[in-house]
Amino acid sequence: MAYAVIRHYKGSAELIDELGRRSGEVEDLIRNIPGFLSYYLARSQEGGFSVSVFSDKAGVEESVRAARQYIQDNVPDVAGEPPEVMQGEVTISFTGQG
Repeated sequence: MAYAVIRHYKGSAELIDELGRRSGEVEDLIRNIPGFLSYYLARSQEGGFSVSVFSDKAGVEESVRAARQYIQDNVPDVAGEPPEVMQGEVTISFTGQG
């Protein structure tokens, strides 16, 4: 069983750009949370969103806390509004090749 969290950063294109420039820091932060499985950061027309997947709910909750703290501590000037956060148990999971 896995758990996922989506953080929707509406109207925060600058934040998405800055996180992209700091990809190594973001990777270190998220990858070191117990139960880490995968992470994606995507740009959208309204800003962007991240998708994090962990092996348990505790990992998801820690990732939400860690992401909030990282943004407050490192990029508060481009943070924008707090993200909409959605989380839940993964019911279907598969990936493609390449």
